[in-house]
Amino acid sequence: MCRSVDVRTAVLAKNDSLAAQLRAELAQRRVTAVNLLSSPGSGKTALLELVLRRARERAVAVAALTADLATENDARRLARSGAPVKQVLTGGLCHLESAQLRGLIDGWLPEPTRLLFVENVGNLVCPASYDLGETLRVTLMSVTEGEDKPLKYPTAFGGAHLVVLTKTDLADAVGFDDSAFTTAVQRVNPGVEILPTSARDGRGVDILLDRVLAVADGAAPHTPLLAADHLRHHGHAHAPAHHHGDARADGHEHGATHAPGHAHGRSTRPASA
Repeated sequence: MCRSVDVRTAVLAKNDSLAAQLRAELAQRRVTAVNLLSSPGSGKTALLELVLRRARERAVAVAALTADLATENDARRLARSGAPVKQVLTGGLCHLESAQLRGLIDGWLPEPTRLLFVENVGNLVCPASYDLGETLRVTLMSVTEGEDKPLKYPTAFGGAHLVVLTKTDLADAVGFDDSAFTTAVQRVNPGVEILPTSARDGRGVDILLDRVLAVADGAAPHTPLLAADHLRHHGHAHAPAHHHGDARADGHEHGATHAPGHAHGRSTRPASA
């Protein structure tokens, strides 16, 4: 038991160190990375496609990397936005890690890119424990998933800079209790903004993009309690915010890329988060 915990701690510590390096490198390149976490079926791909479209309409240089266990379906959908898109097939791995992300964007991420959206593997457990070197961590949940989900997955929601509620056009039909959901979120992440969105009617899409662009322009994001506790225990800080102008994104590409450094079908992590 102790050995498993020690190994897991070492793996996470190494990941954190690499994440800090990547965050600094992205800051030097003036790239704001956004890590999107959610369960499968939350609607994050549909929402991200709209965000990419709006970004390009506003002449913001944007790119996306999407991770799945199999198929290139999400990459094909996101590529319809006209943004550069890269598909990662994890071969069974339930999350991305900072070393993987660094290897995936090296030689691929177009210059200049202002915003990089990373659609993590659909899973609220494993990805929540791994810092990717992102500037913003956004956790999404649909109205069909249950108002108490933040309490069931406190790491995923408690570590978010922003919580996005999706499929709000279905809220009345499924009897979603917005007050109960808000209470649950605030219990695990006091003060975090909850942004209602709908990929069907476009609600909240521009606001989400505005929030990301504000951080890219130097606004300080919300500091979740989990992140504050982590910094106190490990004594390191994220790279400072950076300022830069807009640029247009160029063409897109998508093709399966297996995440490096792991055997297919199993994770190097000895225990789930």
